Amino acid sequence: MTEKSDIRKEVRRRISSLSPRQRLDAASSVFDRIERSEAFARATCVALYASLPDEVPTHETIQRWASVKRVVLPRVEGDTMRFFDYDPATMRRGSFGIDEPEAEGECTPDAIDLIIIPARAFTPEGVRLGRGKGYYDRYMSQPGFAAYKVGVAFGCQIFDSLPFEDHDIKADEVVY
Repeated sequence: MTEKSDIRKEVRRRISSLSPRQRLDAASSVFDRIERSEAFARATCVALYASLPDEVPTHETIQRWASVKRVVLPRVEGDTMRFFDYDPATMRRGSFGIDEPEAEGECTPDAIDLIIIPARAFTPEGVRLGRGKGYYDRYMSQPGFAAYKVGVAFGCQIFDSLPFEDHDIKADEVVY
C-alpha cells in the first residue's frame, strides 16, 4: 500500500466511528463558520458538493444557501468535472453514486467566487488529500478559476502533514 492509500484507509476508519449526530453537529458548526466569513459575504456564486455518507453533510446547507446565493454543484462526465446550477428538481444519482444536477446552466470557472472542497484529509495549512481521481485539482487549475477555496472536514480528517505533489491545489482555508 502507498502512503496515500494508508491515510485514506485510516480516515475511513476514523469517520466510521462518528455517530450520525456527531456528523450533523460538525456540519452545522463548519457551515455556520463559513456563513459568518467575509468570503461568504462577498460571494455571489458558491460551489458546493453533494455529500457522500463519509463526508461533511451538505444537503441542508445547499438548500439554505440556494435561497441567498447562486449555488452550483459538480457533475462528472468521464475525466471531467463541471459545475451546474443547483435545482432540486433536476438532481439525479450520477458518477460514483453522487447526486448531480442534470440541469443546463453550466457555471464557468471564472464565475465561482467561493468553492467548498471535500477531501479525505487536510492539513491546517490547506494541503489536501482527495479520493485519488484529481477532479478538483484539474478543475481548480483551469484558466480563469480564482475562487476562494475552503476545505471542509471533520476534526478526525486533519493531519499535521500529508503527501503533496506539484499538481496538487491547496485550500486557502480549512474549516473543521
